[in-house]
Amino acid sequence: MSGGKAPAPLAAVGGLHRRAVFSRRVRVLAEQLARLLPPGPRLLDVGCGDGSIAMALADRRPDLAIGGFDVFARPNAAIPVTCFDGTRLPVADGVADAVLLVDVLHHAEDAVSLLRECARAAPVVIVKDHLADSRIQEQVLRFMDWFGNAPHGVVLPYRYFSTEAWGHAVSAAGLRETRHEPVPGLYPFPFSILFGGKLQFIARLERVAESFEVDQ
Repeated sequence: MSGGKAPAPLAAVGGLHRRAVFSRRVRVLAEQLARLLPPGPRLLDVGCGDGSIAMALADRRPDLAIGGFDVFARPNAAIPVTCFDGTRLPVADGVADAVLLVDVLHHAEDAVSLLRECARAAPVVIVKDHLADSRIQEQVLRFMDWFGNAPHGVVLPYRYFSTEAWGHAVSAAGLRETRHEPVPGLYPFPFSILFGGKLQFIARLERVAESFEVDQ
């Protein structure tokens, strides 16, 4: 989720991030996410940013019809973006086959509520996010977050899940985790040693039927 324009020094950081990390990240994530998405074509990309991942997904899954949502619509976004308040999606119940959340939940004011809202919109929620089970891991994630997001004016509350907290959040949102995978190859060696591994994960979540009354 994005905010306003960054000052010049942060813009320079953003340029470095794009050259060193961004393009590889988009490609690796799109390849892995495409495998985990359900066959239905209707996908909501919540916190879509500039739409790069959505476009890369569409290249691999031409059947997809992707709608982007963010708290700030970037003027250069690659897909149409609908603004929302970060809490309530302006869509009907069950409007989509899946919702995508890529590095969004740790920016959310209430991650459980946002997860539940996504599950209202679709029976499958695909999440890419982080886990931090130690102070050192949290500090590494804070640096990564600042380096990748500060140039775009993204709010950085640094709210990362521990493994235990992630399990509680999924359950509290009325979802169950059916797949949980690492994200290999997201960073080139030697950066992968510090920034990869357990810190990065992708999960496929499915709605627990009795937790929702959704009109289809």
